[in-house]
Amino acid sequence: MPIQKIVECVPNFSEGRDRGVIDAIARSIQATAGVYLLGVDPGADANRTVYTFAGSPEAVLEAALAAARTAYGLIDMARHSGEHPRMGALDVCPFVPVSGATMEDCVALSRNFGEALARELGVPVYLYERSASSPARASLADIRSGEYEGLRDKLGKAEWRPDFGPAAFVPRWGATAAGAREFLIAYNVNLDTRDAALARGIAGAVRESGRVARDAEGRIVIDAEGRPLMVPGLLKAVRAIGWYLKSYRCAQVSVNLLDYRATPLHLVYDTVAAEARRLGVEARGSEIVGLVPLAALTEAGRHYLGAMADAASERELVQAAVNAMGLDSVAPFDPDRKIVEYALREAAAKQALLP
Repeated sequence: MPIQKIVECVPNFSEGRDRGVIDAIARSIQATAGVYLLGVDPGADANRTVYTFAGSPEAVLEAALAAARTAYGLIDMARHSGEHPRMGALDVCPFVPVSGATMEDCVALSRNFGEALARELGVPVYLYERSASSPARASLADIRSGEYEGLRDKLGKAEWRPDFGPAAFVPRWGATAAGAREFLIAYNVNLDTRDAALARGIAGAVRESGRVARDAEGRIVIDAEGRPLMVPGLLKAVRAIGWYLKSYRCAQVSVNLLDYRATPLHLVYDTVAAEARRLGVEARGSEIVGLVPLAALTEAGRHYLGAMADAASERELVQAAVNAMGLDSVAPFDPDRKIVEYALREAAAKQALLP
């Protein structure tokens, strides 16, 4: 018997405040046969909702298109505002291999999705990460530079012609990035300060791309070729920004961990906490947006338990990680909903019980 292919899809829609819109998109995913909706994570300050679902490649493709169709009638980007960078109603739609599926499967899936989305809705679609049509388009940050407000001018440039769809500005939608990637952990560390500038400084120190060097007077240091000199960041495979969140009444370092095997999740928390402490503030817990692989938390649990880890069960390792990183400081952390392997198992069991 051939191994069943399971793919995860994590579309980010530019609506995190209107519960009617958020739920309508979720229902369109749930209505697709063969798909398990594993998580819906809205953020009011970012005005963005992250959906996580999994299933066969064919079912996941249909669910992603169904969600996009629903969003097209409900989200108007001309009225959108939020803290998170964005360029479209369906801002980004990544496909991730979970089991039995390869990265090549997900690249093909993202291309099929982008082509179908552009054809059905008449919107521009860019391919990024492993699906990128050129190295210059691999980075989502580069594709999204200028955001929605700069998209009209960007689409007019030959080097930014979309991979699918018209090179024309669609005010209601904007543009979408679709691609294949490894499992990304969206992870935020909260600080006991309201100083957004301090959070931005910490983000610049830890992210792989680093920060602009400044002299003792705060002026940007220029290299021999007349470009700003960059100070390398502390952590590989990490992207980070800093901001202030009104809903939490604190500053936050918001992280995309691109490869938790290269940089463990607990190292991100410990490094942000150390940088914060160096600046006179403390980390006050953290949160995972969407889902997290089990291995990321069990590894963190082993790190924090030290010599006691050998005698700990899998669930005890997870709980140790939750406690040490304050993953339940903002909201309860339910492993059966937040860990991808557990959530997929629970969803499959529930569906099997349905008539």
